[in-house]
Amino acid sequence: MIVSVSGAACFRVLDSRSLFQGVRVAPAKNIIRRLSRSAKLLLGITVLTLTATSKIKASSEDDSRTVAALDTKYQAAVKDNDATTMDQILADDFILVTGRGHVYNKPELIEQARKKEVIYEHQEEEVGSQKVRIWGDTAVVTALLWVKAVQEGKPIDYKLWFSDTYVRTPTGWRYVFGQASLPLPKAESK
Repeated sequence: MIVSVSGAACFRVLDSRSLFQGVRVAPAKNIIRRLSRSAKLLLGITVLTLTATSKIKASSEDDSRTVAALDTKYQAAVKDNDATTMDQILADDFILVTGRGHVYNKPELIEQARKKEVIYEHQEEEVGSQKVRIWGDTAVVTALLWVKAVQEGKPIDYKLWFSDTYVRTPTGWRYVFGQASLPLPKAESK
């Protein structure tokens, strides 16, 4: 319903049937045909941009959730010395650089897991510390990790920050590079 004002004090109420009576609405394809080439191009670009932007945003959020879950799954596999799951997640050319400068590759980490060189009590990200950033086909996860285990017969218990880099491949996300800080002093890690 539309209210029409005519004059200073005269109001008339119109319904949509009387308002559009005798008005011919052209079908959408006729309107598009009448547009100039540049207007059609601009319309096409606008539609594509809006569509792509909404898909990219949704895709980026989906990717963040996927990578976050994958990194959590990887940390659990390390804790359980689950070499099979680690092998599925790690890229073949994977490299890990520790805060002490040690460099490990995929075969070395898989072998350590198979031999159970470290027996973990804890190997978990601190709740709320994980952050995933996505740049196209690359994702970086940062988090505070608590490690409590027995390594070479000696107890270890510390927290450290890490950055894990994942790359989207034709077979899904793969963990390609990890870098860990030195163990944090006890006062800073709480």
